[in-house]
Parts: sequence; structure tokens; C-alpha cells
Amino acid sequence: MRVARTLEREIRAGKFSRGDRLASENALVRRFSVSRNTVRKGLEELTRQGLITTRGGIGSFVTYGGASIDDALGWTMALSRSADVVETRVLRIQRAACPMASAFLDVTPDDFLHVDRIRLLEGGGVGISLERSRSPWRAAFDDVLANGLVDGSLNETFASIGLAIDHGEEWAEVMPALPEEDARAMGRAATEPMLRLRRVTRTAAGEVIEFVESLLDPRRFGLHLEFRR
Repeated sequence: MRVARTLEREIRAGKFSRGDRLASENALVRRFSVSRNTVRKGLEELTRQGLITTRGGIGSFVTYGGASIDDALGWTMALSRSADVVETRVLRIQRAACPMASAFLDVTPDDFLHVDRIRLLEGGGVGISLERSRSPWRAAFDDVLANGLVDGSLNETFASIGLAIDHGEEWAEVMPALPEEDARAMGRAATEPMLRLRRVTRTAAGEVIEFVESLLDPRRFGLHLEFRR
């Protein structure tokens, strides 16, 4: 873990760029004064985190790009602009009640458009994000139930019916463990901690457009805030 943590800090700090080759196993053995097996276990941990990939007989290469992911336009658009190959699967699009969203937003009636999506890297496998979107029901959403999202994007869908996001709020917290249902959906252990984001977006008039709860792999997502006077 010491080998993995040290190399992780260097990768995330930008000492290595995407595609750079790490030092050889022999060099890492000398650097950390550990066995080759220990070095390999450290590299396996970095591989599990998606920070490197190892090619047999060639070496280990950095796969982490270090770029910030801006979710202002939604995770689908943000991730599609990143260097990673992302697959998005729609788990559910339906009209239904959502007591959690209704209570959080303090709105009535309890009638929402539900859009649940999961995102996976490299064509499948373990999910890196699980998103639940709840939008107070509008008659224009009938077309979404029939034809799906516009270009696969909720924000494009909102824009197509004249809903423009003006402002909002976002909350971040760490979940020490995943609910069993979410763990199964993401192909993860229930004991894995996740970053939980909750966001509410509104029109200029203050009307709620969307409430979103996102569960994110903390090894791939972080929180970056900018402040101005």
C-alpha cells in the first residue's frame, strides 16, 4: 500500500502524464527497498483504481489523465469529453412518485420523471457512477417516455422543451458503504465507500428543473470549488 499510495500521489499531482511509462519493476524494487512481489501488488492496486495499465514484458503506463470533469452540463456530456471511454446504460425512464425527492424539494404533487443511469468504463464491468434524476412532472415529458432522451442527454431534453438552467445548489458527502441494491447494480462490494452528490437545478424564476443524486467512484471523481470575491 505504501508503494501504491506514493505512486498514486505522484500520478495525481501531475508528475506523470497519461501514456507515460512508470519506472521498471527493478527500479521500483530499488527505490522502495521492497521485494518484486510487493512492487507488483502495489501496481495491481493502481491498476484496480484505473490509474495505470500493465503490458506484459513492456511495463506499466499511466492511464489517468488528471483533467477535471465539469458536471455543469451533466455527467454524460462531461465524461464524453474526458479521455476515458465511457458507456452509459439507462436503467429506467418512467413517471412515478418519489417520496425522497418530494420531501427534499418540499414540492407537491409527488409526481416525477425518473431517469436512472449507470456509467461504466472500457465497455463494461464495474460502474463508476450511478445517477438518479427526478424532475417534477410536466406534460412535455410524455415524449420522453415514448422516445427517450434527446441525444441521450437530460439537459438537451430540458432545452428542447424550453427549460433553461439558471442556478442551483449541490451537496457532497462520503457514503462509507453502498446500499445492497446499488452495489449489485454497479458490480461493487457493499463495503466500498462512494462519493455522494445531490444537486438541485432551477430556472431563473426559481422553478425546480431537476433533483439528482449521484454515487461516484471517489478514485475517479473529486470536488473542485472556485471562490471569487
